[in-house]
Amino acid sequence: MQPDKNILDPHQWVDTHADYLYAYARVRINDDEQARDLVQETFLAALEKVTGFEGRSSERTWLTAILRNKIIDVYRKKSSGLKNIEVKQAEEEQADFFDPEYGHWNSEPAPKHFGIDEYEPLRSKEFDHILMKCMQKLPALWMSVFTMKHLDDESTDMICSELKLTASNFWVIIHRAKLNLRACLQKNWI
Repeated sequence: MQPDKNILDPHQWVDTHADYLYAYARVRINDDEQARDLVQETFLAALEKVTGFEGRSSERTWLTAILRNKIIDVYRKKSSGLKNIEVKQAEEEQADFFDPEYGHWNSEPAPKHFGIDEYEPLRSKEFDHILMKCMQKLPALWMSVFTMKHLDDESTDMICSELKLTASNFWVIIHRAKLNLRACLQKNWI
């Protein structure tokens, strides 16, 4: 008889899920120690909620959901002390990059070709490493917004709600994060 995959086994959590949860947290949090702490907090929270587990998901999915909520709490704390970004200032900054009439890139700052059209595992690994280094240089709020949007595929409304941002602030932040990442990748990858 095969064991039920939706039954929790807290005694095996560290061996079975710690590395996966740490990697998940590390990509989203720019701090090794904090990522480890979040995994430990996840295990403690899960132990407290073990009777509430309904078995509708796998053990790993359930633990990841708990960790994800803890990461969002970290994002919230990091963003709470930061003042809102002025939309007008952002629009003025965009004029340096985009044609105001058509919205297309100006020729000088236009993105350059990264040269990664074909999948090459080694180059992809190098690119991922450089991308993560570039993401770590972003301000905390920008990294939080970018990560939630592009790694976690969260909706704009959810991100704004969780981080207490206006839609305008969200789009300014995501735009600035992308510009910074693009510049960093062009400097370090091309």
